[in-house]
Amino acid sequence: MAYGINRMLWCFIKKVVIADRLAIFVNFVYNNPSNHKGITLVIATVFFSFQIYCDFSGYSDIAIGAAKIMGFDLMENFKKPYFSKSISEFWNRWHISLSSWFRDYVYISLGGNRVKLSRHHINLFITFLVSGLWHGANWTFVFWGGLHGLYLMVGIILKPLNTGIKNRIGIKKHPLILKFFQVITTFSLVTFSWIFFRANSMKDAFYISGNLFSDIGQWTNVSYIVKSISSCGLTKWEFIFSLMSICILELGHLLDRDNRLIDKLNEAPLVLRWSSYYLLIITILVMGVSGDASEFIYFQF
Repeated sequence: MAYGINRMLWCFIKKVVIADRLAIFVNFVYNNPSNHKGITLVIATVFFSFQIYCDFSGYSDIAIGAAKIMGFDLMENFKKPYFSKSISEFWNRWHISLSSWFRDYVYISLGGNRVKLSRHHINLFITFLVSGLWHGANWTFVFWGGLHGLYLMVGIILKPLNTGIKNRIGIKKHPLILKFFQVITTFSLVTFSWIFFRANSMKDAFYISGNLFSDIGQWTNVSYIVKSISSCGLTKWEFIFSLMSICILELGHLLDRDNRLIDKLNEAPLVLRWSSYYLLIITILVMGVSGDASEFIYFQF
């Protein structure tokens, strides 16, 4: 029961403290994208990456925690997806229950990788198109799914070239640097694809993707950046708090390598345990977004 309650408390941190605050900025920009350009579009898109993660993993944590209280063990649905080194690894870490279902009942049923290479590519692409369509009968979702299918196809085609380049420049001798660039590249590709998932229409999605760097010459102009950000629904301190929340979240993921943070907390001395419980509850009550709180994103699917 202690584990289940702790899991749910962390969920509410992710949902009402992080995701719902990020949603204010994201909704402000994405609901009227033509009023924005460059830096605000980039920030809103990155914010949505973390909004949907905190929102959806929080949704899953409620289910896992509530089930644990009643004596049931549910599968983990997220395993630090933004630390993935490739798109295929990302889909082994993101929405695992759904991605494994599509793997078993769509991809493998089509033949999986037990067919010639061209057919293998088609199987991947069809699987992700269906995955996009599962989210809704909207071209934005279909395009999002197709984009991930395309990522995987290109990754397979370029794998020999990628391996050759890594061997030639000797980057494998520096695994941390290699991993850093792989994680950044994967996160960038995934974040770009979220544009089509979040946009209200294909027209909006193409406008956003086409104007991400329209003001790149101003990105060193601090006053320009502050002015652009300040008109997007969050105060300066709320924006800084949002950035800090994302950094703390990912730092926690980085340090919790064995995924036993909650177990370690339950095993801690009594004073430390109850201090952390009260800290979590106070954080939710004080820092949580209430007036502008939104329902879980995946309620619509």
